[in-house]
Amino acid sequence: MTATIGLIGGMAWDSSAEYYRLLNTGSRRRLGGHRTVRSILLTEDFAAIEALQRAGDWDRAGEVLAAHARTLQDAGAGLVLLCTNTMHRVAGAIEAALDVPFVHLVDATAEAAAAAGTTTVGLLGSRFTMEMDFYRDRMRRHGVRVLVPDEPGRTTVDDIIYRELTQGIVTDASRRAYIDVIAGLADRGAEAVVLGCTEITLLIGPDDSPLPVLDSTRIHVERALDLALDPAKAPA
Repeated sequence: MTATIGLIGGMAWDSSAEYYRLLNTGSRRRLGGHRTVRSILLTEDFAAIEALQRAGDWDRAGEVLAAHARTLQDAGAGLVLLCTNTMHRVAGAIEAALDVPFVHLVDATAEAAAAAGTTTVGLLGSRFTMEMDFYRDRMRRHGVRVLVPDEPGRTTVDDIIYRELTQGIVTDASRRAYIDVIAGLADRGAEAVVLGCTEITLLIGPDDSPLPVLDSTRIHVERALDLALDPAKAPA
């Protein structure tokens, strides 16, 4: 018996749509025919969450997302995903609200890096993700060291996320800017690059990057499918 996957999305919805697409194409690849793993998507208003980010009110953001997680559980989700890297800053609040497993994106990404023999990664994401400790500390638990871009690279990466990718805007100029930032991380010793914002997968693929790509969105989805198809493997 498979578990129903609960998705907290909308931050931004463009990448949540990618989560939904990957879940269903992954189901088809694994199960064949017309079969799909059941899922429930709850879409949050990104404008409200972005305002809390900018105000530094992470406690309130955690309360909002924890309530959404509980709603998904009550609707029948057997495991829950948060479809955003940055808001894993409040993962603890979400985990505390649940009686079913919370599939932590950073754990899945770090384990994928470690499995590939990668010990040092470059991290691209929102300024919050690149500059706060929550992401790099979680990666470090798995033996993975994190490098982030120098300035002005961090500003470039963050601006493109909030001004373009979360608005559904994807341009070749921004792709080239990201490739330059990744090349700088490679020069500093990064062995792979983590796409640590779910929207970046809309801009950068493996064929674009001068480093091997760890796409957190795809990794997160594949981990969710693993657990949904074999719930006995899910963490307590």
